[in-house]
Amino acid sequence: MKTVQISLNSIDKVKAFVNDLAKFDVDFDLVSGRYVVDAKSIMGIFSLDLSKPIDLNIQCDPGEKLDKVLATLAPYIIA
Repeated sequence: MKTVQISLNSIDKVKAFVNDLAKFDVDFDLVSGRYVVDAKSIMGIFSLDLSKPIDLNIQCDPGEKLDKVLATLAPYIIA
């Protein structure tokens, strides 16, 4: 598992983010405080406080697949 911080501060960014995640057969969770939602769920994402950075848990073993995921998600990663 890998955890990165992301920023989803606009509706268009959320839609593009979900579309990017749909390309991968990997489980993704967004964690904001005590709330955990499926990162592939637009409704779940909008239930979070998007004004703050959110932790993204990527359920993937290190390797080429994880590298592809991180490269695709680079525009959203802040730390």
